[in-house]
Amino acid sequence: MELAHGLLLNEEVCSQLSEHQKAEFVFEWLRFLKKLLIAADRADLKEKQKKLVEQLTALLNSSPGPPTRRLIAKNLGVLYSVGDTFSVYQTVDKCNEIIRSKDDSPSYLPTKLAAVACLGALYEQLGRLLGNSFTDTVGNLLKAMKSAESQGRYEIMLSLEKILRGQGVSAVPCHRDIYKAARSCLTDRSMAVRCAAAKCLFELQNEAVFMWSSELENVSTLCFKAFEGSNYDVRVAVSKLLGTILATAVMPKQAPGPRQSFRKSSLEDVMDLLATGFLRGGSGFLRASGDMLKGTSSVSRDVKVGVTQSCVVFVSTLGGQWLERNFSTLLEHILELVSHPKATQTQMDAICCRRCISFILRATVGALLGEKAQITAAKEICQAVGKQKKAVDAAMSDSNIETRVGTTDVCASQHVLVCALQELGSLILGLGTTAAPLLQDTNTGVLDTVISVLLHPSASARLSAAWCLRCLAVALPSHVSVLLDRCLERLGALKSCPEAVSGYSAAIAALLGAVQQCPLGIPHGKGKMVIRLAEDLLRSASQNSRISVHRVQAGWLLLSALMTLGPAVVHHHLPRMLLLWKCAFPQSPKDLDTERSRGDSFTWLVTLEGRAGALCVMKSFVSHCGDLLTDDVIQRLLPPLSCAVALLTQLPSLIKAYGNPMKIIAMLFRQRLYEILALLPPKTYEGGFNQILKQLVTDLTSPENLVSAASFLLPALCHPDDVLLLGPALQETDHRFIEEQLQQGGSTGGGSLEYDPCAICEKVSEVDIVPTPLSPAPSVIIAAVGLFGVVFPHISAQQRAQILEQCSESIKQVKGSRQQTVQIHVVSAFCSALKCLGNSRVSLGPEEVRKPALALVMGALESANPLLRCAAAEALSRLAQVANDGAFTVGIAQISFDKLKSARDVVSRTGHSLALGSLYRYLGGIGSSQHLSACVGILSALSQDNTSPEVQMWALHSLSLVIDSGGPLYHVHVEPSFSLVLMLLLAVPPAYVEVHQSLGRCLNALITTLGPELQGSGCSVSSLRTSCLVGCAVMQDNPDCLVQAQAISCLQQLHMFAPRHVNLTSLVPSLCVNLCSSYLSLRRAVVACLRQLAQREATEVSEHAVTLVKDLSNREHTLLDVTIKETGLEGALFSLLDRESDRRLCRDIKETLGHMLTSMAVGKLSQWLKLCKDVLSASADFATAAPVEMTQEEEDGDRVDDASVFTSKPEKSCPFTNPRWATRVFAAECVCRIISQCENEDEAHFNMALAQERRLRDPTSDFLVLHLADLIRMAFMAATDHSDQLRLSGLQTLLVIIRKFAAVPEPEFPGHVILEQYQASVGAALRPAFTPDTPPDVTAKACQVCSAWIASGVVSDLGDLRRVHQLLASSLVKVQAGKEAQNQLYNESTSTMETLAVLKAWAEVYIVAIKCQKLCDSPPKQLSKIYCEDYSSPSAEGLLNLVQADLTTLSKLWLAALQDYTLLTLPQEYTAQLPAGGGAFYTAETVEHARSHYVSSWAPILHATAVWLNSTGFIVVDEEPANLSRPVTPTTMGQSTSLANVKSPEDINTDRFYLILGICVEFLCSPRSDAPMESIPACLQSLQSLLDVPWPRSKIGNDQALSVELLNVLHRLILTRESPAVQLAVLELVRQIICAAEEHVKEKRRSAEVDDGAEEKETLPEFGEGKDTGGLVPGKSLVFATLELSLCILVRQLPQLNPKLVGSPSGHGGKPQTLTENDCKLVSAALGILSDLPCICSPEGSVSILPTILFLITGVLRETAVKVPSGQISLPVSAALQALKAVVSSPMARAEKSSAAWTRLLRCALVTLLDFWNTDEMHPELDDISLLTAITIFIVSASPDVTAVQCLQSRCIDKFKRSLDSKDPLILTRCYQLLLSIFRNPSQAVSVPYIQSLGSVIVSRLQRVEKRKPESSAELQAIQEGVKALEVLVSMADEEHRSQLMAILLPLLISFLLDENALACAQNPARNLHEFALQNLMRIGPRYSSVFKTLMASSPSMKARLEAAVKGNQESVKAKTAALHSKPPEKNSPSIQLKTNFL
Repeated sequence: MELAHGLLLNEEVCSQLSEHQKAEFVFEWLRFLKKLLIAADRADLKEKQKKLVEQLTALLNSSPGPPTRRLIAKNLGVLYSVGDTFSVYQTVDKCNEIIRSKDDSPSYLPTKLAAVACLGALYEQLGRLLGNSFTDTVGNLLKAMKSAESQGRYEIMLSLEKILRGQGVSAVPCHRDIYKAARSCLTDRSMAVRCAAAKCLFELQNEAVFMWSSELENVSTLCFKAFEGSNYDVRVAVSKLLGTILATAVMPKQAPGPRQSFRKSSLEDVMDLLATGFLRGGSGFLRASGDMLKGTSSVSRDVKVGVTQSCVVFVSTLGGQWLERNFSTLLEHILELVSHPKATQTQMDAICCRRCISFILRATVGALLGEKAQITAAKEICQAVGKQKKAVDAAMSDSNIETRVGTTDVCASQHVLVCALQELGSLILGLGTTAAPLLQDTNTGVLDTVISVLLHPSASARLSAAWCLRCLAVALPSHVSVLLDRCLERLGALKSCPEAVSGYSAAIAALLGAVQQCPLGIPHGKGKMVIRLAEDLLRSASQNSRISVHRVQAGWLLLSALMTLGPAVVHHHLPRMLLLWKCAFPQSPKDLDTERSRGDSFTWLVTLEGRAGALCVMKSFVSHCGDLLTDDVIQRLLPPLSCAVALLTQLPSLIKAYGNPMKIIAMLFRQRLYEILALLPPKTYEGGFNQILKQLVTDLTSPENLVSAASFLLPALCHPDDVLLLGPALQETDHRFIEEQLQQGGSTGGGSLEYDPCAICEKVSEVDIVPTPLSPAPSVIIAAVGLFGVVFPHISAQQRAQILEQCSESIKQVKGSRQQTVQIHVVSAFCSALKCLGNSRVSLGPEEVRKPALALVMGALESANPLLRCAAAEALSRLAQVANDGAFTVGIAQISFDKLKSARDVVSRTGHSLALGSLYRYLGGIGSSQHLSACVGILSALSQDNTSPEVQMWALHSLSLVIDSGGPLYHVHVEPSFSLVLMLLLAVPPAYVEVHQSLGRCLNALITTLGPELQGSGCSVSSLRTSCLVGCAVMQDNPDCLVQAQAISCLQQLHMFAPRHVNLTSLVPSLCVNLCSSYLSLRRAVVACLRQLAQREATEVSEHAVTLVKDLSNREHTLLDVTIKETGLEGALFSLLDRESDRRLCRDIKETLGHMLTSMAVGKLSQWLKLCKDVLSASADFATAAPVEMTQEEEDGDRVDDASVFTSKPEKSCPFTNPRWATRVFAAECVCRIISQCENEDEAHFNMALAQERRLRDPTSDFLVLHLADLIRMAFMAATDHSDQLRLSGLQTLLVIIRKFAAVPEPEFPGHVILEQYQASVGAALRPAFTPDTPPDVTAKACQVCSAWIASGVVSDLGDLRRVHQLLASSLVKVQAGKEAQNQLYNESTSTMETLAVLKAWAEVYIVAIKCQKLCDSPPKQLSKIYCEDYSSPSAEGLLNLVQADLTTLSKLWLAALQDYTLLTLPQEYTAQLPAGGGAFYTAETVEHARSHYVSSWAPILHATAVWLNSTGFIVVDEEPANLSRPVTPTTMGQSTSLANVKSPEDINTDRFYLILGICVEFLCSPRSDAPMESIPACLQSLQSLLDVPWPRSKIGNDQALSVELLNVLHRLILTRESPAVQLAVLELVRQIICAAEEHVKEKRRSAEVDDGAEEKETLPEFGEGKDTGGLVPGKSLVFATLELSLCILVRQLPQLNPKLVGSPSGHGGKPQTLTENDCKLVSAALGILSDLPCICSPEGSVSILPTILFLITGVLRETAVKVPSGQISLPVSAALQALKAVVSSPMARAEKSSAAWTRLLRCALVTLLDFWNTDEMHPELDDISLLTAITIFIVSASPDVTAVQCLQSRCIDKFKRSLDSKDPLILTRCYQLLLSIFRNPSQAVSVPYIQSLGSVIVSRLQRVEKRKPESSAELQAIQEGVKALEVLVSMADEEHRSQLMAILLPLLISFLLDENALACAQNPARNLHEFALQNLMRIGPRYSSVFKTLMASSPSMKARLEAAVKGNQESVKAKTAALHSKPPEKNSPSIQLKTNFL
C-alpha cells in the first residue's frame, strides 16, 4: 500500500493487481492524494496536473464504486481549486457527455454516477468560476434525472445540492427548475432519494426566497406527503427542511432583492400550516376553524411524527430567546392541536397525539431554555392548566348548557391537561430545588392549580395531575409531607365523591412513589395514616354502590404505593396486610362456589377489582420488600393465591354470564395473578400448575385475542445486538419517545397511565417522561409470557411435550394475520421458557420434547415478521444450549445449511443465516474447523447477493457473530473476510445503509479477533492493518451517521490494540465535528472514543481540537459546536453535558472530562479553573444566589475581602449560557478533583511564598495557591445557590479548600495564614445553611465545614471565631429541643443525621481546643507544625472557653449518642433488647436508616467524650441537669433522676468507662471496611485519654483478663495496619497498660507490707505475674501478651532478631539495619515497654522473662549500633542502653529468690556483648562507643557479683585497653568518661581491678601528648577527659600513695605547657591545652604543696617552664580572664551529646 502514496497513480503496480486489490489500491491512492493536494508544492502540482487529470478521468470510466467515486470527485475539485483551471471546462464537458450517453447498461451506471458526483464536487469547489457552464450542466442533470433509476436520482440530487452550495446566489436562474425536480424526488419510492432531495431543497432554501414566501404552503404539503410511508432518516431530513423553512418564513435570514417581494409569515400562519399536516396530513389545508373538517380518516402516524419533529426543528432554529418571547402564543397553538376532535378520534390516536405534543414541549422548553426561562414557562403552562380547569368547571356546573357540550369540553380538555401537566412535572423535575421560587409565587398558585385537576371528570387528567405532584415532590422533597397531609385530609373529607376518591388516592400513591427518589424520606407516621385510610376505604366500599369501584381501587392503590416505602416501613404493618389479603379472597373452594352462585354483574365487577387490587399489592410487596418475604410469609400468602388460581377457571363462565363489561376486569385479574406468581418461587404453588398452564395456553393461543404485543414482547427476548437489524426504529435515538409509536402498530398504540394507575408509584424507565403501562390486552399477554417462562422449567418432560404440541396445533388452526399473532405469542413464551431453563441450568428433556420445540422455532424462523425471525434465531440457539447435545446442535445447523442452499426467498435466507450466527454466539463455535469453514462460506456467498440488500445485511450480521465467537479457529478466515468486507464497502451503494452497518460490525469483530496482533510489523499484519484503516476510511466518508458511528467504533477498537497506527491528527477533528450530531448513536460513539483516547493521550486530543478550530475555514466553522472555538474540547464537552439528556452519554462525557482533568489540569491550571468558574458563574438566571446577609461587623472593619464574592453575576465573556444545576454540580466536583490532583504534584501549589518565587523565575508556571480567591469564589457561589445539590457540592468544595490551605502562611504578613482574608466569605457561605428552612443534609454538611474552619486555626480573633461558633451554637439549641420539636417534613432519621452532625462538629472543635491548649502550655519547640506558633494563647484559651460554656450539655449529649451507637451495633440476635421507644436521637421505626449516620459520627464523639472525662478526672459533679427538654433516659449513663435508680459516682464512672472501652475494643477488633481510617486513631487516642487518669488505670490494672484482651486486640491491629502513627499510638497505649499493672502490683505489695508488718516478710505472698513458679500462661498472662506484641514490632523492623529468618542459631550476619525515623521510634517504644516488664512480675516470673528481654535488647544493640561520623548515638541505641540500665538495675536482680538466677543471666548477656567484638564475627560498622557504654552499664549498675568474675573482668579490661589504643579521639573521650564512672564506683571489688590495670595505660597515653600536641578540639577534649580520670585516681588513692600519683600527674600537666615563642605560633587546640594545664597546676599546686615543691626542686627545667608560663599568664591576666569567660562553653562542650545519662 505504500506504493499508492504518491502524487500520481502508480499504473505499473496497479496493472499487476487483481480487480479487488486494484479497487483497494486506487482508493488508498485517492485517500492519500486528498491530503497531499492541500499540502503539495504548487510548481510540482502544475507540472503533473495534466497527467493527474488524465488519470482521474480515466478512473471515471473504470466503473468506480460509491466511495471511490466520491473521492475522485473531491480530488478533481481540490485539484482545480489549488492548481490551474485551464482544462476544467474540458473535464466538465467530458462529465456531461458521460451523463448524456445513451448507454443504459448496468455496467456503465457506475461511470455515469461518478460523472454526476464529479460535476457536484467541481461546482462546489470552484463556485462562480464555472458560472458560464452552470445552466447547461443543471439542464443536463435534470434531463438525465427523468430517465434515471433510484441510484441516479439519489446521486443527481446530491450533486445539485453541491452545485447550489458552490454557486450561491448566482444559481437563481435555475432555482425553479431544481425546485420542481426536487419536489418529485421528495415523494420518491426510494427513501435514500427522499433524503437526498430534502438535503437539496435545504440548500436551495438558503437563496430561494420563494420557498419560504409564495411557495410556503406547497412546500409544507410536499413535506407532509414526504412523511407518508417514510423511514426515520427521511423524517429527520424532511423535518429539518420543513422546520428551517418555517423558521425562515417567521424570521427571514436575509433581505430580499429589489425585485423580490414577499410577505413575512406570522407565527399563527406557520402553526396553522403545521396543524394542517398534523390533522389532515398532505391532503389539504386547514384555512378556517376545526369545524370545517369533514371525514373520519385519521392521519397516518408517520406524518404526525414527522410534523412533530418539524415543529421541534422550527422552534430550535429560532432559538431559546425567541421561544422565551413567544412561548405563550406557541403553547396555545400546540395545545390546540391535541384538543382538536380530529386528532383524538380513538384512544390510540389520542395517546399518539399526546406523546407528540409532550415531545414538542420537552424538546423545546426542556432543551432550549435556561432555568429562569423555564420557571417563566412553567408559570405559563400553569395558567393554561388553570384556564382549562375553569372551562371544564363551567361546562360541568352550568345546567342550562346541554350535557353533550360539557362532554365534548371535558374530552378536549383532558388531553390538553395531560400534555400540560406532564410538561409542568418534567420542568419542575429538571429544575430540582431551583424550582422553589415557582412554588413560592402566590400569583401563579402552582400547587392549588395542579391539585384542582385531581377533581377533573377524566381519569387521565387526574392521573396526570397526580404524576405532576410526584415530579414536584421529587424535585422539592420538603413538600412531600405537606402535600401528603393535604391530600390525605381532602380524601378523608371527600370520600363520597368518586372523582375525589380517584384523584386524591392517585396523588397520595404518586407522592409515596416519589419517596423512593427522596433520600430524606417522609415521617414514619405517614405510613400509618395511609394504611388507616386505605382500610377505611376498603371497609366502606360496600356502603355506596355509586363509588364502590372507586373506593376499592383507591384502597388497594394506596396499599400498593405504601409497599414502595420498603421493608423498614412495611414490616410494622405486615400483620395487617396479611389479614387484608386473607379477607380479600374466600377462605376455601367451597366458599368460592357459594360466592359464584349468588353474585350479580356489579358485585362481581367490584369483587374482581378488589382481588386484582390485592394481587397488585402483593406484587408490589414482593418487588419492594424482598427482605420480608420469609418462608412463613410465603405460606400465609399461598391460601389467597390458591383461591385466585381456582378463580381463573371460573372467569370464562363469568364473562359468558355477564358479557363484555367483565372482559376487561377479567384480563386485569389474570394479569395481576400472573405477575405475582412470576415473582414467587414456583415450588410454592406447584399444586396449581395444571390450572395455571391451561389458562396460560388459552391466553397465548386464543384466536379471539387479536392484540399483537410483538413490539413489546419480542425486543426484550431478542439479543440486543440483533435488534440493530430492524432499523433505527428500535434503536435509541433522540426521537425514540415518539418513534416508538410507529413500531408499535395501530392496534396497540402506546401505553398510557390510565390503563394502570398503579404504575404511578413505580420507577420510570430512562426513555419515558411518565410511566406508560399498556392496555390490558397486551399487558396480560406479556404477563402470561413471563409466567410461562418461570413455570415451564418446573414441569415434567411429558407435560412440556404436550404443551408444545398443543401450541403448535393452535398455530396451524388459525390463518392470516391471526396466525402470526398467535405464533408471536407462543414463540415469545417458549423463548422466555428457554431463557429460564438456561439460567437455571436445567435440560430441555428427551427427544419427545425437542421435536415439537424444534418444529415450533423452525416455523417462526421463516415468518414474514423480521422481529419474530430474530426472536426465533435466538430461541433456536438457546434450544441448542439447553439441549446440551452436540449431535442435536449439528443437526440444527445442518437444517439451516440445507435451507440456505436451496431457498431463494428472502425470508428463509435471512432467518436461517441469522440462526447460524446465533448458534455460534451461544455455543462458542460448534467445535470443528470444517463446520466453521462451511458456515463462513455460505454466509460470505449470501453477503454478496446484490439482488437483495436485506439478505446481505442479515448474512453479514450473522458473519460478524461467527467472527466474534469463532476464536482462534477463525484466524485462517481472517484475510478472506477482510477482502470480502472491503470489496463490499467499496461496491455497495450508499443508499443501502443497513448493509454498510453490518459491514461495520464485521470489521469491528475482525479487529477484535486479531487483537494485539495488529501491533505486529510483519508483512501480512501490516496488510491487514491497512485493510482496517481503509475500511474505516470508507465508512467515515459514508453520508449515513450510523455508519460513521460504526467507523468510529472500529477506530476505537484499533486504537486499543495498536495505538501507534491510529492517526489522531485526522481522527480527533472528525470526532469534534460530530460532537453535536443530531444522531444519538453517533454522539455516543464519538464520546465513547474520546473517553478512551483521553485515558492515554488527553493532551494530544485537546491540542488536535484546538488545531482543528484554527485550520477550518469560516464556512466550515458552522459544523463545530460554538463552545469548541472559545473553550476548546473541554468546554465543548461541558456544553454538551449541559444539553444532553441521555444518561449513558452524560456518564461517558463526565468520564472523558475526568480523564482529561487528571492528565492536564495541573499543567493547564488557569484554563481548567476558568472553565469551572465560567460554568459556575454562568447561573445568571437568578439575580443573586440564595440570599446572603452580611452582618454589620463583617461589612465594617479593615478586612480586605473580595467584594465580588458575594454576587454571582456572570462575566460578560462567559461562553456558557445558563447551565443547568447538574452541570454546575459537576463543575464543583471538578474543582475538588483539581485540588486533589495538585496535592499529588508540586508542593508549591500549597505554598504561597514558594509559588511566588517560582513565578518570578518562570512567568509561565502556575500554582493553585495563586488562584485561591477564585476557588473561594466558586465554592461560595455554589454553596449559596438555590439548588440543594449544588449547595452540598459548594460546601464540600469549601471543606476541601479549608483542609488543604489552612496551614499556608501569608508571606506578606508573617505570623498570619493566607485564608484569614476570606473569613467573611466563609462565614457568608455558611450562614444560609443554618436557616430554619434548609434541608438537614445541607445543614449537616455545613456543620462539618464549621468545625473544620474553627479547628483549622485560621481565625485567631475571638470575635471572628464567635460568628462561626454562633452557627454551631444555634444548631445545638435545636438539638436540645429534642425529637418532639423536630421539623416533621422529613423522615425522623434526618433529624438523627443533623443532630449527630452537630454533635460531631462540636466534638471536633473541642478536641482541637484541648490540643491547642496543651500546645500553648508546652515549650515552643514542641509546637506542632500544623499550628503555627502565632496560634496565640488567647485564641486557644478563647476557643476552649467558647466550648466550655456548653460542655455540660454537650457531654450528656455525647454520652447519649455513644449509648445509642452501642445499642445499634449489637448483633442481630439482640435486636429485642433495643429500647421500644428508640434511643436518644433515633426512633424505633427508623433504626435501619439511622445506623449509617451513627457509623459516620461516633469516632470524634467518642474521642471528645474521653478527653472530657480525662479533663474531669472521672469526678462526677453533682450538678443541676442541663437545660435539656429532651428526655435523656435511657442514655444518661446512670444519672437518672428517679430516686429508686440513683447510682453511686463509682457506678456512673464504671458505666462510662466500660462504654468507651467497649466501643473502642468492638471497633478495633474488626474495623469495618466502610469506616474511615481516622476512626482507628480516634479510638486509640480515646483509650490513651482514659488511661491518663488514675481511676481508669486502676480499673485496667485490677482486671488482668481485660488488660490481656485489650493487648490481643492491639496486637491484631499492629498486624493489620501499617500506619506508623497507628502503631506508635498502640505502643503508647501498651505502655499505659503496663504502667497501670505496675501501679497495681506496687499497691498490693505496699498494702501487704503494711498489713503484715516487717517481721513477717519471709511469709509474704509473691505479687506479680509468675507467682512462686515463674510460669506464664499464654492467653491469660499480661506479660506474655506484651512480649508477643513487642517482639512483633521489633522483628518487623529488625528481621535479623528472629534467628529462624536468618538461618543461623544466633541470628548474626548481614549488615546492621538502617531504619527510618518512624521505625526508630517504634523500636525505642517497644524497648521501653520491655524494660518495664520485670517490675510487674514476681521474682520467679522475672527470671522466666529475663532471657527474652536481654536477648532482644542486646539484639537491637547489635543491629543498630552503627558508627556514624558525628559520633551521635541513634534513637534505638539510646533506647536499648536505657532499657539495659533499667533491667540491670532492677530490684529483682537483688531480690533474695531471684538474685542467683539474675546474676547468671546477666553474666551471659555481658558475655554476648563482649562476643560482639570478636574479630571474626564483628561487624566493621559496629560502634565501639555504644558497646563500651553497654559494658559500663553492667559494671556500674549490676551487683558486683555479676562482673567481679575474673574471666569477665579481664575481658572487659581488655576491651577498654583496646579502646585506649584507638586513634579516634571520640572513642578515647568516651572511654575516659566511662572509666571515670567505673573508678568512682563505691564497690572496690568492681573499681580496683580497673584502676590497677588501666591507670598506667592512661598515663602512658597522656605522656605521648608532649610529642604530639592536639590538632583538633576533639583531640583536646580526649586529653582533658584523660586528665580528669587521672585526677579522680589521685583523689581516690590512699594518703600514702597519693604523693606518688601526684608525682606522675604534675609532670604530665607541665609537659602540656608551651614556651613563649611556641605559644605565640601555636594552634588553638594546643594553646587551649596550655591554658587548661596551667589552670589545673595552679589549682592542684596549693592543695599538694609539699609534693609540688619537692618535684620543682628536683627538676629545674620543669620549674623554669612553669615559671615562664605563670609569668606570661600574669602579664595578660585580664585578657586571659575574658577569654576564659568567653571560651568555656566552646572549650568544654563535649562532642558527644548524650540525651540521657545512662550510668
